[in-house]
Amino acid sequence: MKNMANTSGRTLKLLSLLQNHRYWPGTELAGRLGVSPRTLRRDVGRLRDLGYPVRAHPGVDGGYQLAAGADLPPLVIDDDEAVAVAVALHAAAAAGGPENGSGGGSADTVAEASVRALAKLSQVMPARLRQHAAALTSMTVAATWAPGAGSPAVAPATLTVAALACRDTERIRFGYTAASGDRTDRYVEPHRLVSLAGRWYLVGYDLTRQDWRNFRLDRVENAPRGTGERFAARTLPAPDAATFVRESIGSAWARYEIKAVVEAPAEETAPAIGRWASVEPVSAGRCRVRMTAENLDWPLMLLGLAGADFRIESPPELAERAGQWARRFAAAR
Repeated sequence: MKNMANTSGRTLKLLSLLQNHRYWPGTELAGRLGVSPRTLRRDVGRLRDLGYPVRAHPGVDGGYQLAAGADLPPLVIDDDEAVAVAVALHAAAAAGGPENGSGGGSADTVAEASVRALAKLSQVMPARLRQHAAALTSMTVAATWAPGAGSPAVAPATLTVAALACRDTERIRFGYTAASGDRTDRYVEPHRLVSLAGRWYLVGYDLTRQDWRNFRLDRVENAPRGTGERFAARTLPAPDAATFVRESIGSAWARYEIKAVVEAPAEETAPAIGRWASVEPVSAGRCRVRMTAENLDWPLMLLGLAGADFRIESPPELAERAGQWARRFAAAR
């Protein structure tokens, strides 16, 4: 999915540049896209295959230009590519937003560019794929920066069907394999999708167990099946879907319980990292941060985002990892 998202996203950017109806030297255009001249030629060929009249000017200073006054067809991408690009752009927009404590700079630029790209993608998509991508982005809560290493893959069709069911408040059925290996059939009123720590979760009300549950989508057999049955939305027993997932899985997936004291007021620390950790005041100028994690690098990145000195209370492995980071950073000066 990642390669499809990279290729389609780059093609969309190439089309956006060419639509300025100005001449682009090949070296400059390749530099703007971050690709080699050979890859640029392939991307131009892909646009031509889709019906875009791209003119090539040969020679040492050769380049490319979109034919003036051309009647541009829609950007033709398949279902999997549409889902992949929508997921990638939505994740980038969420990662750079103000709720992540980026405080401006390049992250905000990436977020704003991703929002613009999503809007452009929606305009040139066929209507059916536009609905799929819109449902996926509007029904997803992004609660982490990026997928972790070795994250389990989820079929695009599973994401799309689940997102559409959330949007349409339609009950769904699917086979599900729990962590224990037990397989069950589920009958669910879907609420939201959550992207957390490199995994996708569906939050919904389990009609068999008469309770709220979260389901890892990589454990869903094939794509969920819509029943055509509509339902009245229930009240989620949590502030939002991401919080529900974090509280539900708790220490079930986390190897480490992190505790640290940050030398800054809680009201300043919480906006920066409170989305992923609990922040409680210790004194007027100090607060304690608690979180769970699968690895030791993520907590250090998060504590660094707090923008203040901090002292690790537990676990001792985190303090050791911080020392390793400090030595590497000191050697880089």
